[in-house]
Amino acid sequence: MITFEYPYMAFLLIVPFLIRLFKKRSFSQKSRALKVPFVKDIKNIENASSHFASFQKTRLFNKSFLGLLFCYTFVVISLMYPVRLSEPEQLKVQGRDILLVTDISTSMLEEDFAYRGQRLSRMEAVRAVVADFAKNRANDRMGLILFGTRAYLQVPLTFDKQALLDVLASMQAGMAGQTTSIGDAVALALKTLKNTKTNKDNQVIILLTDGENNDGQMSVPEAVKLAKDEGVKIYTVGIGSPQMSLTQAFFGIRNSGLDETTLKQLAEETKGRYFKVTTLKELIDVYRKIDLLEEQDLDDHIVYQKTPLYYIPLLIAFCSAFLLLLLGTLKEKLP
Repeated sequence: MITFEYPYMAFLLIVPFLIRLFKKRSFSQKSRALKVPFVKDIKNIENASSHFASFQKTRLFNKSFLGLLFCYTFVVISLMYPVRLSEPEQLKVQGRDILLVTDISTSMLEEDFAYRGQRLSRMEAVRAVVADFAKNRANDRMGLILFGTRAYLQVPLTFDKQALLDVLASMQAGMAGQTTSIGDAVALALKTLKNTKTNKDNQVIILLTDGENNDGQMSVPEAVKLAKDEGVKIYTVGIGSPQMSLTQAFFGIRNSGLDETTLKQLAEETKGRYFKVTTLKELIDVYRKIDLLEEQDLDDHIVYQKTPLYYIPLLIAFCSAFLLLLLGTLKEKLP
């Protein structure tokens, strides 16, 4: 099937007729002055009459005009950019807009995870598991928000997973402050997703924290209402125990431990799920479950392969113009 990328360029086809018509009317108006019979203008009248006679012989569709019109028509067709469409193909796309909202308050330094007999901090465990999760979501756009006292969009939504991995590798506990502003982090995530054109059903927030909301401008109930209004699904992951950790006690952080009630409410109100994590294995399993829950085909897309054909009418126009020029030259040389 052949179609045109710029069909509106077809309006140029009427331009030669408008120019021709305008010239004809202009000459007709000038010829009216020839009817005034002054003797001193007889010579001018005879000259003008000869021009008028030649004009009468020049019809609107003479051979020269038709030849030029033929060339011009194919130039316009070329400007309309004809393309040949291949047979339609169905393309299935899997993907989401996923925002990873990760707590990096100082309490994430608590070493309550173990791997092969070695103690790991919560930060190290999260860094490794989230990085692995991101690598497996090749068809998703992913972004990263890090929060503590303040929330910061570190990686906007992108298909560039390496940029995300680089930030994950460099993030340090405490760089965003020692307290926890869950409400502000959720609000920033919702604002980021709102600026995209992705369907709400394909937008996901994964919130990971080991504390409670004890700082920031937006409360969790306000964030819950905002998320519910926006229709964005939120998975919440709670790390650690409800009791205050040794690190929190050492740094004097005013955090009473993991607030599971708030995290459950946030997940339930947005049709997500809450996951409790106390071991590295549980953390790995949580992201695997989320990976399975959010693996869904989007609507099928019909795609066509386009082959440009603009050069064909352009070549016809060029050859026709060359032929007209050649015939005109030969006609002048003939006796």
